[in-house]
Order: sequence, then C-alpha cells, then structure tokens
Amino acid sequence: QVQLVESGGDSAQSGGSLRLSCVASVLMYGTSCLAWFRQVPGKGREQVASINSGKTTDYTNSVKGRFTISHDNAKNTLYLQMNSLKAEDTAMYYCALKRGTVCSLGAYVIWGQGTQVTVSS
Repeated sequence: QVQLVESGGDSAQSGGSLRLSCVASVLMYGTSCLAWFRQVPGKGREQVASINSGKTTDYTNSVKGRFTISHDNAKNTLYLQMNSLKAEDTAMYYCALKRGTVCSLGAYVIWGQGTQVTVSS
C-alpha cells in the first residue's frame, strides 16, 4: 500500500512563499495522477493542482500564476511551490494519488495526512 507523507506547511505573511513536499513510500509507475488538495473547516475539499505521469499540469484558477506543481521522479517526491500567498490560501493541504491520466476526473484513492498552511495579511 502506497503511503503519502506531506511536509512544509507553515505560517507565512501575505505575499510570501512556501514549498510543500509529499513523499511517496514506493516508486510510482504506470499512468497516474498526483494532486494537491486543500480544505478549510466547514468547506469541501478543493483540488488545487495536479500532475500526471506525462507531466501535464493543471491548476485551479485562483492559484494560476502563483503556484507550481512538480514531481521529482528520482526522489519520488511531489512539490507545490506557493508564491504570492494570500490569506485565502490558508487551509490544510493534502496530496493524493489516483490511477489514470485525466487528473480532474475520478476519485483519488490514496491520501496523505495533510499539512497546515496559514497566511496572515
């Protein structure tokens, strides 16, 4: 069973930057999608960014131009570089995995435990 472990969550000032990491316990193979989600209390989980095994990326509109998702195959680590942070980026951030290459469709089946990002204005 694949396990995902996030890190890098912290407090930051508005306009600042953070980089989240997500390490997978086993090498990824075949067609798959990795994604970052975020959730604030009382709201549903939002898909923030995704990357598939072909390195195609996608972002929700609110983070386009500010966040960058990447995956280091050698380190088996997913990253989310977050720049120009805003207070509304405050949330628990989760990484997740699903099979297939269409990252916006289908259920993500493996989830990390989450890492908290807090942005103060």
